[in-house]
Amino acid sequence: MGTITTSDDVTLHYEEQGTGPPLVLIHGWGFSGRFFTRNVDALAEHARVITVDLRGHGDSGKPRHGYRVSRLAKDLFDLLEALDLREVTVLGWSLGCPVIWSHLELFGSHRLARAVYVEQAPRQYYAPDWPHAHATCYDEPSLAALQTQLTCDPPAFDEDQIRTVFATEPTPQERELLLAEMAKSPPYARNALMADHTRHDWRDLLPTTRLPSLVLVARQDQVFPWQGPAWVGEVLPDARTVFFEHSGHALFFDEPEKFHRTVTGFLTDSRNDSRNDTKVLV
Repeated sequence: MGTITTSDDVTLHYEEQGTGPPLVLIHGWGFSGRFFTRNVDALAEHARVITVDLRGHGDSGKPRHGYRVSRLAKDLFDLLEALDLREVTVLGWSLGCPVIWSHLELFGSHRLARAVYVEQAPRQYYAPDWPHAHATCYDEPSLAALQTQLTCDPPAFDEDQIRTVFATEPTPQERELLLAEMAKSPPYARNALMADHTRHDWRDLLPTTRLPSLVLVARQDQVFPWQGPAWVGEVLPDARTVFFEHSGHALFFDEPEKFHRTVTGFLTDSRNDSRNDTKVLV
């Protein structure tokens, strides 16, 4: 494990395991790198796996500023620079996907070779042309309700999150670990970040990218209807979409063996080499 310091003096905690091509795992809102606890050992047999705690989460710094997706993208840029990682595969889960999309928009595919997107729709709010909204944060009043629930009773909110994101039951030890990780993220950080994250609409950007991509979609997700994450795979050039029929929002936790096979197959497939096509057309 180690730390790096971002360009605005925030400490980011990361852990790494294995050797080979770098694979950076980016967790979702309110969670941490330890949510990949069922996956790191298996993935590290094929790659240098790096899990990072986003600012305001896990063991990273908890400043009072910078809870915007664009800032998290700059944090990712700072991490890749500090560790001098090249030809990186970035894997984003939920909020981790917009972090990658923002990185592509701001910095192109600098240091990136491939991307894996796990269970995130390009837009969270309902719109006349977007029916696949987030289940509980789909407009401004629902955002305010979510922020109030989190502020008033964080432990109860976190328990509900655990019940929502998994289709399978964590072991008692896993449950204790994951709730402890969520408790490290203060409500002020989570509320500010969700207020920015949930208002974005990435539909215009995605068709313009040129990064070989794998899109993983869970059929049993209680956070998004599956059609939202699947739309990402439909519009991304050079994307391959794989469905997980028995999984919830954390499909890597619910069907870990299939997840490992799919991701490592994508990593080792030479057809996904992006070195000759690394521009973002925005």
